[in-house]
Order: sequence, then C-alpha cells, then structure tokens
Amino acid sequence: MLLAIDSGNTNIVFAVFNDDGEVKGEWRAASDVNRTADEFGVWIGQLMKQDSLSRDDITAAIIATVVPANLVHLKNLCQSYFNCEPLVVGDPDVELGFKVLIDHPKEVGADRLCNTVSAHENYDGPVTVIDFGTATTFDIIDAEGNYNGSIISPGINLSLEALHMGAAQLPRVAIERPENVIGTGTVSAMQSGIFWGYVSMIEGMTTRIKQEVGGDMTVVATGGLAPMFADATDAIDHWQQDLTLRGLLAIYRRNQT
Repeated sequence: MLLAIDSGNTNIVFAVFNDDGEVKGEWRAASDVNRTADEFGVWIGQLMKQDSLSRDDITAAIIATVVPANLVHLKNLCQSYFNCEPLVVGDPDVELGFKVLIDHPKEVGADRLCNTVSAHENYDGPVTVIDFGTATTFDIIDAEGNYNGSIISPGINLSLEALHMGAAQLPRVAIERPENVIGTGTVSAMQSGIFWGYVSMIEGMTTRIKQEVGGDMTVVATGGLAPMFADATDAIDHWQQDLTLRGLLAIYRRNQT
C-alpha cells in the first residue's frame, strides 16, 4: 500500500491507498514544524489500527510539502516507521509528466503540481483549479496538461483575521453564507463581505481567465472551504476534495514505470 502525505501550511493530510487506488484510511494533523518523526509515528500508528491497518502494510510513500521545515521529519517518519524511502514531489528525479510554463518553475508549490496532474487526468480540455487553502489560488492547466500560470490571493481565514486584527471594533466571525448581500449588523456585514466578496472574485477571475486564454475551461474547486463556495456560484463546475491526494497517487504511479 502507498502512504501519501500532503503537507500544507495549515494541515498535513495522510492517506493510505491500496493497489487499486482505493483510500483505506485518511487522517489530518495540524502543520506543526516542531512535531518530530516519532510523534508523527506514534500518532499515525494508533489511527491506522482503528482502520485495521498496520505499519507493515505500507510498502511505499510519497510526500508533497509547501513547508520545507516539515520535510525532514516526514522523510524520517517514512524511513523509520514504514521502512521505505519516500518520493518527494519537486525533486529533480521525480517525473511529473507535464511542463511548467512559467518564468520560474521551481516557485510552484508541490500541492499545486499534484493538482495539475490530477485535474488533467480527471477532466477533459483546459482546466482552472481553485484551491481554497491558506491562500486561495487559481491554477491554469492547458489541454495538454501543462501548467500555464496562476493567481494567488489571500485565503478566506487570513482575510477574516486581518479584518479582526486591523480594526479594533470588528470581531472574529465564523465563515457563513448570509441569506442577504446587505448586512444589517456588523457580523452579518462582515460575513457578507467575505462570502459574497469571494464569490464575486471567483466569478470575476474565472471570466477574465477564460477571456485571456481565449476559450472555455472546466473550473474545479478543492480545499477545505470548497463545498461552501461550489454551491454558491455556477462559475465552479466541479468540487473534488481529494484532488491533491489523487495527484500524489498519479505521480507515484508515473514513477513506477
């Protein structure tokens, strides 16, 4: 079985795939750079037991991380607890199967490389992937599966925190979908500004992307808050929660031939 690790700025997702590509277990941990391989090992070992899995079931591993400080601990985890040398997305010897057509290809995060592979495998034609993470990113993939560029904007939680920290009288609020655009109080006004403001950004950005590339595109949403926004606008065609994990599986398979 394959252990796939997606290490983001907020969470680290661990998933176990069997040979048929079925997820046999999936768990999340906070992305803490001070957590050691031993701490990860004890934690994930207990969770695997709950899903009738053992460390001996793991025969290979692959890691994608946008937090460099986590990489050494995650590699040690794979080596010490699962007795395997992990593939690391972004390493020169790991074949991705597509071209990164931007000014500085090494700047593209490993998670977005995984999303590129997964989106091209799962959807026909050119695709825009919107990832609702710590940042909200738009990644543009052409019909051949090549990475053509991106848009990066502040994530929703970052925007809410900035409002609270920057204005003394604005409270912390939960992300909710207000029934009305016009708020009748501070909380509802903030929720509307965040929610409907992001919907408007999604609609505006996807329209501009299609105009710039000169044709229609499939728009796929992923990330923790994707379901909330996918239901709020026709600009999003599909929601796929496991897009990054599926990309990790696809990259692993491409490197076994």
